[in-house]
Amino acid sequence: PQRALQGHTMRQMKDSGIEWIGEIPEGWEVRKIKNIAFPKSIQNHPQEEVLSLYRDFGVIIKSSRDDNFNRTSENTTNYKFVEVGDLVINKMKAWQGSLAISWYQGIVSPAYYVFKLTSDIIEKKFLHYLLRSSTYLPEYRRISGGIRPNQWDLDITEFKKIPVLIPPLPEQQRIADYLDAKCAHIDQCLELTRQSMEKLRAYKLSCITEAVTKGLDPDVPLKDSGVPWIGQIPAGWKITRLKFIAPMQCGYAFKSENFLIENGIPLVRMSNLKRGEIDLTDSVKINYSNTIEEFLIFEHDILLGLSGSIGETGSLGNYAIAKKENLPCLLNQRVGRFRISPQIRYELLIYFLATDFFKKPLELEATGTAQFNISPTAIGNIFVPLPPLPEQERIAAYLDKKCARIDALLEEKQALLDKLAEYKKSLIFECVTGKREVPSCWNR
Repeated sequence: PQRALQGHTMRQMKDSGIEWIGEIPEGWEVRKIKNIAFPKSIQNHPQEEVLSLYRDFGVIIKSSRDDNFNRTSENTTNYKFVEVGDLVINKMKAWQGSLAISWYQGIVSPAYYVFKLTSDIIEKKFLHYLLRSSTYLPEYRRISGGIRPNQWDLDITEFKKIPVLIPPLPEQQRIADYLDAKCAHIDQCLELTRQSMEKLRAYKLSCITEAVTKGLDPDVPLKDSGVPWIGQIPAGWKITRLKFIAPMQCGYAFKSENFLIENGIPLVRMSNLKRGEIDLTDSVKINYSNTIEEFLIFEHDILLGLSGSIGETGSLGNYAIAKKENLPCLLNQRVGRFRISPQIRYELLIYFLATDFFKKPLELEATGTAQFNISPTAIGNIFVPLPPLPEQERIAAYLDKKCARIDALLEEKQALLDKLAEYKKSLIFECVTGKREVPSCWNR
């Protein structure tokens, strides 16, 4: 069979004999991992630099980034030695793409696999792209065993049987160079889009902060709030504590032996609070007969995570508003619910929770080490600027429109991110399997 590839000349194709790869060009070979590499486990190199393996970046020097919270052992003598050009595999996350050729010498966790390449018919960078491509990931999942996704363990014996595509060496080098250049350009576009999204989020937060602490009239007379971190507020506003306008109720410690997967009412746990929304996709459920009525959640209830890590992705202080489509559901322990009084609009409180005037005191009052906790008492003592009710309504309506416009722009940019990521994935797949031909005249 022949296939025309995006304007390139026709090339002869053949069946690879591998269902999940399909056709490959004539002249390409198929070998197995065991034919080109073997596992090694060299230890006793504690003086070497500790390396980290990222799904997105591959193998890097751990100290070069500050977002890896895996602790390095005090004694690293049993860590595995990695040489430049070795294949490093996180056996529990290979199915997510966590394997890569290392361009650094160093040491990695003893739980990782390290393979040394033994064949001169394979270009390391080509193999790097091939084994990390989307077509291989389901195969890693197939040969991984375990009960839960975060405990799946790649079977090294089966991994050594994985087929590897071997184009002629000059073509491997050409494909690797081509993908280096194209992926670098895509990555640059991805990074610029992410930076643009961060600026939009910062602008959204500044709009919210200004509106909930200064109002909408730039010429209104101001007065000292008496709270140093809030500063001045409009003259007609007052400062109060959360407990006087929105006291908090804690959830109930439902017994895990009563948890169900189906045919029950979902429990809202901290993991179900996602970016202002309740996500019940992975919720556990409980029989209604085992519930307590006062912990039923109602529409417009505002929920807050009371435990967990601190920061943008942490569960402590993560909030969500209950919507009709979430109901019925129940309030689980370590999730709090604000009981809104007639003095404040729930929409305004939601906007206030997004500001640093809520987040910073919450973080300062949190207790714990690995996992932080915040008490309803500490939350209740946080100060809130409180406009008159008619002004609350105007502010909420203004922010609804303003934030909706910003959110629409963020959605467009997220769609672009997804499109670029998908294009990068398909480009790599097509090139490393020969379905897209890299012209012999191509160069950087």
